[in-house]
Amino acid sequence: MTTTAILGGFLLAIGSFMQTMTHASGAFEVTITPAPADDHSDGGALGRMTVDKVYHGDLEGRAVAQMLTGMSPTEKTSGVYVAVERVTATLNGRKGAFILHHTGIMDRGAQNLKITVVPDSGTEQLTGITGTMMIDIRDGKHFYTFDYALPVK
Repeated sequence: MTTTAILGGFLLAIGSFMQTMTHASGAFEVTITPAPADDHSDGGALGRMTVDKVYHGDLEGRAVAQMLTGMSPTEKTSGVYVAVERVTATLNGRKGAFILHHTGIMDRGAQNLKITVVPDSGTEQLTGITGTMMIDIRDGKHFYTFDYALPVK
């Protein structure tokens, strides 16, 4: 077998596993319910909350999340949140569920948000999903853009 034939077969095999990124977007409503506050004598604020979402657009469905927050006791524009969100929805015609992991950091007002699909969390027609989501809040309304990939069938 020639090197060209081996390389061609290898590339063909890899190509069958390649995923193409797809873009989804839309709006969502969010309801945040704080848990009772902890007592912190140092002024630092730690919080816990449950989150309920309804997604519209390319992603149609519902989500529930648990969120933890921490705010600076001295600088009100610095803090952090982490959340784990389970999305049950139809994504561009494919039904299933997956989990998103959120990490948000605010450093004196400068925001850095990362939302990633948890590996191997997809179910049903969303098995194998990977991707990242961005959130944009404009005029009090929430919007998402979701760049994702699914295995080629």
